[in-house]
Amino acid sequence: MIAHDEARAWLLLGDAGMQVAVSHNSAEVWLAALPSYAELQRGETLHADDHVAHGVPDLRVATMPARYEDLLGHDLPLDRAEIGRLRAFASRFVELCDELVAGDVPESIQHDDLHANNLYLHGQGYRVLDWGDASVSHPFASLVVTFRFLEEVNGLPPDDAWFSRLRDAYLEPWGRGLAEVFSLATRVGAFAHAFAWVRQRDALPSDERPNFDLVYAVVLRRAIAQTADP
Repeated sequence: MIAHDEARAWLLLGDAGMQVAVSHNSAEVWLAALPSYAELQRGETLHADDHVAHGVPDLRVATMPARYEDLLGHDLPLDRAEIGRLRAFASRFVELCDELVAGDVPESIQHDDLHANNLYLHGQGYRVLDWGDASVSHPFASLVVTFRFLEEVNGLPPDDAWFSRLRDAYLEPWGRGLAEVFSLATRVGAFAHAFAWVRQRDALPSDERPNFDLVYAVVLRRAIAQTADP
């Protein structure tokens, strides 16, 4: 970062390098980049409250049950059966949030748009750009979007071994024995991602929402898929 103007939410950035999308979202690139991203998040846990105080959206796990209820109050681009599944899952979602809090992983900055268009190779390292969707939330939820793009862009099936390899590489800086917490965090995080999108949708003029909803429906349906207990 070269300069910033907090009042106008402006940043002046230097050259970030080569966009990872050029390499077709290679899983090997993410294997190399995710540990550094995790280290960044670990450092930012100390500043989470300060980030919220300066206007970063607060999506900490304790806020999520109320956000779930707010989501249900919106006119969503879903059919009646899908909305019914969301409503039926509300009490279970509260339980999952309580379980996630008990996992005792400190909340931090969460990019929430961590895909190949926002990751750049710079020299021997990587830079993450476009933090406009970031929030303070459970850090592990960052990989919800990363994994979605590996499925949808690269065509990896959900049970592909790459997902466990990338999970383990990301978790290594956080410590041992966190695979179950990661699974729970990404399950809850699929809904947190939908909560963030509804905030954007509310800010759009009504004539722009139909195009927005084409992709938002995908985000919502990926969250609905998490209503089925493993």
